[in-house]
Amino acid sequence: MLAQLAKMRQDLERWAGSLDPSCLSVPDATALMSEAAALEAVCSALKALAAARAAEGTGWKSAGHRSAADAIARHTGVGGGSARQLIETGRRLREQPDVRRAALAGRLSPEQTELIAGAVASAPGAAAELLDRARDTSLHDLRSRVAQVKASAAPDLEARHRAVRARRHLRSWTDVDGTWHLRACGTPDDGAQVMAALQPIANQVFESARRRGERESPDAYAFDALLQLATEATGPGTEERTPGGPEADPGPGRTRPARRRRGAPAKILIRIDYDAFLRGVAGPGETCELAGYGPVPVSVVRQVMATGDPFVAAILQRGKVLTGVAHLGRYPTARQQSALEWLYPTGAVSGCAAQAHLERDHREDWSRTRFTMLDLLDLLCPHHHRMKTRYGWALVTGTGVRDFVPPGDPRHPGRAPTLGPAG
Repeated sequence: MLAQLAKMRQDLERWAGSLDPSCLSVPDATALMSEAAALEAVCSALKALAAARAAEGTGWKSAGHRSAADAIARHTGVGGGSARQLIETGRRLREQPDVRRAALAGRLSPEQTELIAGAVASAPGAAAELLDRARDTSLHDLRSRVAQVKASAAPDLEARHRAVRARRHLRSWTDVDGTWHLRACGTPDDGAQVMAALQPIANQVFESARRRGERESPDAYAFDALLQLATEATGPGTEERTPGGPEADPGPGRTRPARRRRGAPAKILIRIDYDAFLRGVAGPGETCELAGYGPVPVSVVRQVMATGDPFVAAILQRGKVLTGVAHLGRYPTARQQSALEWLYPTGAVSGCAAQAHLERDHREDWSRTRFTMLDLLDLLCPHHHRMKTRYGWALVTGTGVRDFVPPGDPRHPGRAPTLGPAG
């Protein structure tokens, strides 16, 4: 069997070595890409299963490796963390026949396999749904659904939150190209606080660049915001904090650092079921999350709201109904804006992961209707907003995240004779 596998690899090497991609038509190149992705998926699943079995041996000890994962990392040319994840995915696939079959058939990318196997390990009954979702949706949407499945399967969200906090870390390194990297992980509420501090600065950096006629990616401006935040924290007049804390006398010649928001505020949006908020714990099927960051325990929501930060907004599933509220101005009210952000923690286009610089879009031109209704508003990233404005693309009729189609698509709302709120 192994000899047959080696023969297939050698045949593929010879075929690939003789291929000139520039001679392919665009459709043929697209088909080749799909076939290569399926091959990669099959090989990735085989590698994970083999890694899990190899990790059961003890030969790595006599070879001088620190662990089985370290030995596998050396064999496969990946980092230790990737090797550990590979072993874990292989172990899970052995216990999940439906996921294993889909992965070995090339229907799941390595990323999809890892996500689904991890979720099914917590919620075995979710396999069929997640496999269907992997076929019909983007990786971003699948990741969001996996987060929900894991949160629903967790018997104790408080314990999960404590475990995530215990694993919090921040690491930096410089790669072989001389690029500095920063990686941090922690709880969603801590992440929301960090991003809420960075976003107003990033907005200012963006506006300054726009006035100079410069255009860069939102990621570049976010990095500039982080750098500005770090340099100003220890710059002139803002020396390090004294041991007595923020209220202590900093001493002669020392100035206490100022803590204030800059420019337009960045909102932390909480989505929570009304009954869960009153009860203090979210039950099955109930929502309790920081929009854009994922599920959190109700206690975390209470802690965030208790800060008194005016830029924390909570949208309840019950209580005052926000959808359908209209007014005669061009821009949404603060209540409508909060509801809009509740509906769209990312862009409204299915698969769009953009969270920064989302733009409000009237489905029907305000110059004609002269009113603003939540049911007729969406949030789009600049790219999709430009596609809609210049080239006639549009979201299909509905509410929330949905497909974005060109003018000729039969689902395009412009082909429908009726006008009114999305149903």
